Amino acid sequence: MVGIVMMLFAYAAFSCIDTSAKWLALLGLPALQVSFMRYIGHFVVSASLIARGGISRSRFGSDKPLLVILRGFLLMGSTILNFIAVRYLSLTLTSTIMFSAPIIICALSGPLLGERVGIWRWMAIVVGFVGIVIAVRPFNADFHWAVLLSLAGTFCFALYALLTRKLSGIIASDTMQFYSGLVGAVVLAPFAIVTWRNPPEIFDWMLLFGLGFFGWLGHEVLTRAHGYATAATLTPFGYAFIVYLTIWSYFVFDQLPDVWTIAGAAVIVASGLFIWYRERLLSRQRMLAASRKLT
Repeated sequence: MVGIVMMLFAYAAFSCIDTSAKWLALLGLPALQVSFMRYIGHFVVSASLIARGGISRSRFGSDKPLLVILRGFLLMGSTILNFIAVRYLSLTLTSTIMFSAPIIICALSGPLLGERVGIWRWMAIVVGFVGIVIAVRPFNADFHWAVLLSLAGTFCFALYALLTRKLSGIIASDTMQFYSGLVGAVVLAPFAIVTWRNPPEIFDWMLLFGLGFFGWLGHEVLTRAHGYATAATLTPFGYAFIVYLTIWSYFVFDQLPDVWTIAGAAVIVASGLFIWYRERLLSRQRMLAASRKLT
């Protein structure tokens, strides 16, 4: 139960990032400036925490620096594309598109990680992509080009997640957190300086500076949640993110999802949950087979 509550809290923190980013974008603040503040705050917090154990290569260094840096670039790209998209699209639609990431991850896990994807999961992948088409309606007159940015951001996030899976157990999570903030802060700093615009009110300044904190907090709580429950238990509760953003979208921006977005989200969530169920089932079968070999 503690792990589930922490998972729900983590995605509440993530929903604050997207809501703040949309608010600031509607005020006219450039996406690169907002993205920079997201990562400089993350970097400061993660660097301070990792430095408490002493400054040494074992804590700040990495045996796979190129992969760790690439992971940071993928996360940064996902953030920038999403922050541009939320200016034009509803939070419910962008979150629905973002939650197609598990479907993309499953589709790419075979060629990139060598994992076997069976016929049932391939069927779920196809159904999930149908859900994306339902939600975004690419041939509809109301189709907005920002949907393509949201899809590209989701693809970047899927690659980021696959790389995280590959590095898990090899690189410490604190180290990966540190480099995620470092890459975004260093790369985006020049663009943020050139395009900088001051927020009009104190509240807007608070949102701008809060982006990094919410980013770090969400990732930190999410990581710690897995110490109280397995990933198989926690994964379904990540879909609370769509619920959070629907609530924010209504109360802050007076926007409600249309019937197509709801239908597409339902198909995508069902597909994602089926993929999760199959992976959990296969994991149990592998564990049983391993235990039988030991006995």
